[in-house]
Amino acid sequence: MEIAESYLGTLANRSINAGATPNEMSILLDEPLPDSGIAPDEAISEWMERAERGIVSSSGPRYFGFVTGGALPAALGGDWLASAIDQNGGIWSISPAAAQTELVVIGWLKELFYLPPDWQGIITSGATMSNLVGLAAARQWASELLGFNAAEDGLGGQPPIPVVSSTAIHASARKALGNLGLGRRSVLTVAAPGGRVDIDALAKALKNLKGPVIVIGNAGEVNTGQFDDLHAMAEICRSHVGGAWLHVDGAFGLFAAASTAHRHLVAGIEYADSVASDAHKWLNVPYDSGFAFVKDEAALRGAIATTGAAYLAHSGGWDADDFSAEGSRRVRALPAWCALRSLGREGYRDLIDRCLANATKLGRWIDEQPWLELMNAERWREEPFIIVCARFTDPAWNDEEHDRQNRELLTTLQRSGKVYSSGTEWESQAAIRFAFDNWMTSEEDVDLVCRELELIYQSRSRM
Repeated sequence: MEIAESYLGTLANRSINAGATPNEMSILLDEPLPDSGIAPDEAISEWMERAERGIVSSSGPRYFGFVTGGALPAALGGDWLASAIDQNGGIWSISPAAAQTELVVIGWLKELFYLPPDWQGIITSGATMSNLVGLAAARQWASELLGFNAAEDGLGGQPPIPVVSSTAIHASARKALGNLGLGRRSVLTVAAPGGRVDIDALAKALKNLKGPVIVIGNAGEVNTGQFDDLHAMAEICRSHVGGAWLHVDGAFGLFAAASTAHRHLVAGIEYADSVASDAHKWLNVPYDSGFAFVKDEAALRGAIATTGAAYLAHSGGWDADDFSAEGSRRVRALPAWCALRSLGREGYRDLIDRCLANATKLGRWIDEQPWLELMNAERWREEPFIIVCARFTDPAWNDEEHDRQNRELLTTLQRSGKVYSSGTEWESQAAIRFAFDNWMTSEEDVDLVCRELELIYQSRSRM
């Protein structure tokens, strides 16, 4: 406890990225299994001393990489308690407290996001698993329309199930499709100019397909935070003769629904068939945690329910393993319950709006600097969100030099340890990406980002 409290006490001012190499960490930690043990407190202290070089302060207020949230105090306390009580949240009879807490959290989240109350939900390990859950239900639905049962019969020798999305589909959705046997490369992609799906191109793509189709939309494109027109997508899916299942990847964008000023960005999401999101992003609970919602409970249960184990039947109540890809699972709902109970709807609305204000402040400052370019600027100015994507620019640099300079300057920024941003590519151009979803981040932290970017740009001649 003392070690954890000491770490948390310095989190806001710690060097963010120590830049440890694989060789360094191997030297610090790799060794044969010891023959004899040591006291528990000594083991914990030893690990911290040896591993600290490789700890990244990703839950702190100046870490803006990979849309990584922090851990609210109540959520962190709930996570510690979840480990202490060590409950298996798989079926009701093992832990009625775990099962009922998850049901409550699922209900609260549907209220927070204004989703239909009759949808089934499940707490997952993150957005990748949430995508898998939603797409597993979609696969089951489509297979039954095609005359087979994907979960029972498999996909071999069966009619193909088309999947359509935009070129902005996230890697986690492709990963889920691969795990489900639908195929990562089988996705028919249509254009997404500026990060939003081309609605006319999507309609045309579906018109050329027969039978049931799975459509994947984005609520929050990963590089610039843009939103597909979910209402229009739902209309296209509803009009498809063979039937179309709309799955929405809302890893962080779903949280726009909790903001009065930004709820319009997810208009139409209530007409989706499944929605995936992350909790260890904007809900600000510790890793690992996410959640998925599915309209068709029968399709979800058919895809995932645990069967053929008599000793697990008749547990006495709601069994999470009928809706989760996992069997045994920790009580991930407890940190989420504590976080939601501590902030309430108004607290989350304030947190989300504060993060959006911080992102807007940085984006507008970047847009004013002649040596910085705000990527996807026209759309970002129209509807800023929590992702700020930019790059250093100079009239003297050609395309290759722009990419090289931006990668080198990003490395310098990361090594400074003061702020952290992740690199990306936007329309084949190297860029730097900032994500704002941490409850601790303040306007002063944004000011520090601006100063660091200016200092690093000024120092480029010395690189």
